[in-house]
Amino acid sequence: MHLRTLSASLIFLLAACDQSVAPSGEAPVNVGISTLKSEPVTLFTQLPGRTTAIRTAEVRPQVSGIVLKRLFTEGSEVKAGQPLYQIDPATYQATYDKAMANLINANKLAARYKPLAAAHAISQQTYDDAVAAAREAKADVETARVNLNYTHVRAPITGHIGRSLSTEGALVTNGQSNYMSLIQQLDPIYVDVSESSLDLLTQRRALASGALKAAGKNAAAVKLTLEDGSAYPLEGRLEFSEVTVDESTGSVTLRAAFPNPRRDLLPGMFVHASLPQGVSEKGILVPLEAIMHDTKGRPYVYVVGGDNRLREQMITTGQMTGENWLVETGLKPGDSVVVEGLQNVQPGTLVKTSQRRIVNAQHSNLTTADPSAQ
Repeated sequence: MHLRTLSASLIFLLAACDQSVAPSGEAPVNVGISTLKSEPVTLFTQLPGRTTAIRTAEVRPQVSGIVLKRLFTEGSEVKAGQPLYQIDPATYQATYDKAMANLINANKLAARYKPLAAAHAISQQTYDDAVAAAREAKADVETARVNLNYTHVRAPITGHIGRSLSTEGALVTNGQSNYMSLIQQLDPIYVDVSESSLDLLTQRRALASGALKAAGKNAAAVKLTLEDGSAYPLEGRLEFSEVTVDESTGSVTLRAAFPNPRRDLLPGMFVHASLPQGVSEKGILVPLEAIMHDTKGRPYVYVVGGDNRLREQMITTGQMTGENWLVETGLKPGDSVVVEGLQNVQPGTLVKTSQRRIVNAQHSNLTTADPSAQ
């Protein structure tokens, strides 16, 4: 009897010790969450390209001679028809004066022969020859006048003129291979990009199947990213796309026109153009900071369950849009994913949430919201 009483006492003391070290309750971890919404999301494709002047003209002489003067400032804007160079006009002026003298003489001769031919004092053939000579002399005058005008080398188009390749005193010839200067029209300016025929085919199939909806009024809108990563402030328009595939590259060329009033875009610059592919009617965007990857590189997020405990959710991501990823599978509208405090949690962690980010799918960005405890 005494032994039984002693055993019961020992059991009671051990139970008391266990209760003293057991936790009184699990403390929740504070995390910031983002509640997902389903909204139309316009998808874009990023394509590399180069800028090209909308019009280019090589200034060349149409008569031969010595350049007497350059009449423009290098690197300036010139107007169509503006004189650029003065070629020595002396010989062309003399040719014109001689042609004018021959024309006057031919016209007087034809005028004297006219009444004589009417009176049959001379043959009709003699009169006809005089009239033809007068017309030929007139043509010679016109030719001499054109050549004399060509001694002023004029701008064929309006645009930005570069450096002069011909100096005063240089000999230029009609039909020479080297141009005297180059004029380029830079406002607007073209951007030529290449898209693979496979991507183009995939996009068309997505539109045909209804997975994507046509971008509507924004279908031709194009945005530009410059070489330094900055965004070009003005929006361009898609002008056309080639109807044939380049056999060497398997790509199709697309051309967009951009306004360039400040001449920020120069011919030959490497850029990235963002072209709309279509609209995902029920797109779900997840903030970039919410997505993690397992050891196999597969993306996943932490989703807050109804019991305020976290579960690991594998997802499939599509296109990156701004600071968000478009999620194709794994999530649904209303899900709350963890965006802050990820370093302190794991699957099953009890959490206390506060709304940190609201994903705006329509504008493809993140907006800060006032914290509200759930």
